[in-house]
Amino acid sequence: MSDSASKRSVVGKVTSTYGVKGWVKVLSYTEPRENLLNYRQVTWVSETGQRELEVEAGKQHGKGLILKFKGFETPEAVRVLCGGLMEVAVEQFPALAEGEYYWHQLEGLKVMTTAGQLLGVVDHLMETGANDVLVVRATPDSIDQQERLIPYLPDQVIQKVDLEAGCLTVDWEPEF
Repeated sequence: MSDSASKRSVVGKVTSTYGVKGWVKVLSYTEPRENLLNYRQVTWVSETGQRELEVEAGKQHGKGLILKFKGFETPEAVRVLCGGLMEVAVEQFPALAEGEYYWHQLEGLKVMTTAGQLLGVVDHLMETGANDVLVVRATPDSIDQQERLIPYLPDQVIQKVDLEAGCLTVDWEPEF
């Protein structure tokens, strides 16, 4: 496994076959969802293994997206991909403006209060509609063993993100 393989992020999921020419319906995890169409090389991953795929074509279809992978010409051939996740190397992600972060950059960061208390580490994030939410998992060094849900609200709750130090500072009371 190469170094780049360990630095991938899930961008979508193959859900079902579409039509008779080897197309598939996909669920995009990108924001906006059409950004998934920008990737030409993806790594397909499932419980049975992984393989590199080349996206031959892709387009919006209704409220979703459909893709055609090179080398898959029939519904029978492409059916093996259904249920698998699509990952891309994070180096392929577009650059963000200052102060903006991808979720994968926040995952694993230590979460400290402004008073210097360790609440745990960011396990993952959830989209709730109003704002994203950090799911903070306790560590052996945390002030307690409580899992916390902390809203990702820059300049309100999120005071500082320091990727180099691996730390995120929050204005958050541990009792919440």
